Amino acid sequence: MSSPRPWPDATAAALAREFDLARAPAEFIDDPYPYYAALRTHDPVHAMPAGVLLTRYEDILGVYRDPRASSDKKIEFKPKLGDSPLYEHHTTSLVFSDPPLHTRVRRLIMGALNQKAIARMEIDVVRLVDALLERMAAARDVNFIDAFATEIPIEVIGNLLGVPRDDRAPLRGWSVAILSGLEPTLTPEMLERGNRAVTEFLDYLKTLVAARRRKPGDYDTDVLTRLIQGEQDGERLTEKELYHQCIFMLNAGHETTTNLIGNGLWLLLTHPEELARLRADPTLVPSAIEEMLRYEGPIQLNNRRLKAAMDIGGKSLAEGTSITIAIGGANRDPAQFPDPDRFDVGRKPNRHVAFGQGDHACSGMNVARMEGRVAFSRLLARFPKIELIGKPERDRRIRFRGFRNLPIRVST
Repeated sequence: MSSPRPWPDATAAALAREFDLARAPAEFIDDPYPYYAALRTHDPVHAMPAGVLLTRYEDILGVYRDPRASSDKKIEFKPKLGDSPLYEHHTTSLVFSDPPLHTRVRRLIMGALNQKAIARMEIDVVRLVDALLERMAAARDVNFIDAFATEIPIEVIGNLLGVPRDDRAPLRGWSVAILSGLEPTLTPEMLERGNRAVTEFLDYLKTLVAARRRKPGDYDTDVLTRLIQGEQDGERLTEKELYHQCIFMLNAGHETTTNLIGNGLWLLLTHPEELARLRADPTLVPSAIEEMLRYEGPIQLNNRRLKAAMDIGGKSLAEGTSITIAIGGANRDPAQFPDPDRFDVGRKPNRHVAFGQGDHACSGMNVARMEGRVAFSRLLARFPKIELIGKPERDRRIRFRGFRNLPIRVST
C-alpha cells in the first residue's frame, strides 16, 4: 500500500528538487507514488539532467495531445544505444515514430483490431484461460505470473501474427530484454541482452515473413498479412519497418497485459474488501480493470521531445527539450481523481492515461481490456479462495511496473 505524503512538507520539497530518475532510490521502485506526490506538489515541471519530468494530469494530457511533442526518438536514443540493433528497433517501431510512418502502421494494425475482430479473439481467450485455470487447480501452488499472466498475451499476439505454437517459447524473453533497453539507466549486460534479442527476433521473422509471403493469411484478421500487403492500393512498409512493427506488437501486447493481470490480482489480494465487492458483483469487472490500470499502471513512464518551444505548467520549455511523462503520477493526481490513493473497483469516471492519449493512444488497448476482463471473470468464478503464500518479487525496472514472482495458492 502506498502513502501519498509520508514526509514533512520541507522534506518532500527537498526530495522533489533533488529527484533524478537516473539515480532513483530502491524505495522508488517499490513505491513511486509518494515521490510523484512530492513532485506534483512542489515541482510538477521538474528539471533533471536528462530533461523534464511531468507529474500533473493536465500537463501530461496537454503534451499527449500537442503535435509539437514528438515521439521520434532518434536524437534521444543515439547517445544511449549507439548504432545497434536496439537503436534500429526503438527508432523504427510504431510507438516511437511520427507521421507519416506512424499513421500508416497504426491504420494497418487497427484494421485488424476492430470490435468484430476482438469478439472473434475472445472465444480463443476464454478457451485458453479455462485451460490455464485447470492447470492451476491441479497444481494449487503457483507463480501466478508464469502460470497465468504471461501466457495470455503471448497466445493472443502469437495468434495475431500467426506464430506457430512450437516457436513461441523465446517470445517472452525477447520482449523483456528489448524493453529493458528503454530504462533510464542501462548496464552493459542489459545492452548486450537487448541487442541479442533484437538480432534473434529479426532472424526468426525473416523466416516467418517469407512463409507468409508464399502463403498469405486472411487480410481481415491476420495482422502480419496486413503489414506485408500494406493498405489496399497504398504504400507498403519497407522490410525493416515490417520486421520492427512485428517486434513492437509483441513487446507492447505482452508487457501491458502481463503487468495488468499480475498487478490486478496483487491489488485484489491486498484489498480484500474490494475483492469481496467484486466477487459479490461481477458486473464491476470492467470498471475494476480500469481501476487496476489507473492505480498500478503497467507502464509508468513515457517520453516526448519538443519540436518547438512550448509552455507547460507555467514554464517555458525550449525546442529540443526531452520530456518524461510520469503516467503513474498523472493517474494519482487528486485534481483529477478524488481520493486517488484509494483502490476502488467501482470508480467512475476514471479517465486514466494508462494507455496514453491522442494520436499515440495504445492501438491494442481494447484487446488488453478484453484479456483482462476474461482473465478476472473466469479466475474469480473458478476459485472461491486465492491467497498469497510468499513474498511477491517485483520487476526492478522503473518504466514498467509488474511482478516477476507472485506466489499464490488457489482453492476450489
